[in-house]
Amino acid sequence: MRGGFWPPALLGVALAFALAFAPPRLRLPAIILAVVAALAISQSALPSDWQEAIFAGTWLSVIIAALAVHSPRTPDAWLLVIAGNTGIWAGAVTAIAGTPKDLLRALPLVLLAYPGAWLVANRGAIAIKVAASWLVAIAILVAALPIVPTPGYVQDHIE
Repeated sequence: MRGGFWPPALLGVALAFALAFAPPRLRLPAIILAVVAALAISQSALPSDWQEAIFAGTWLSVIIAALAVHSPRTPDAWLLVIAGNTGIWAGAVTAIAGTPKDLLRALPLVLLAYPGAWLVANRGAIAIKVAASWLVAIAILVAALPIVPTPGYVQDHIE
């Protein structure tokens, strides 16, 4: 999960979960903001020594977006900030460790906000909240692996 399709995909899914609880008038502008930001940032040349910081920011952004589903009422402005933040980190992680094709495959996952909104409207919000909590757990684990000396991930065990 250090590059390619998965980081921007999980960012998109986390944003979709957050937008499932958003007012309908806000979903499309938030999705457009995230997509435009992701595409713009993915075209930039980021220094390779930013790689660890970008991965940390990516997983922190997954956590923030996924936790938004547990807020009783997230203000509209915050949902737009979360969308922009998601797009920035999706673009950054793609620029540093992915390809444009990875990003183009991951971006449509944001559209899960629409079936998610249907679930929320039809008493299925708990399913979205459980899946979002799962995303938080995965993001914490992936973010912690480079920090915690775990057998199999320490440099001398890989060689």
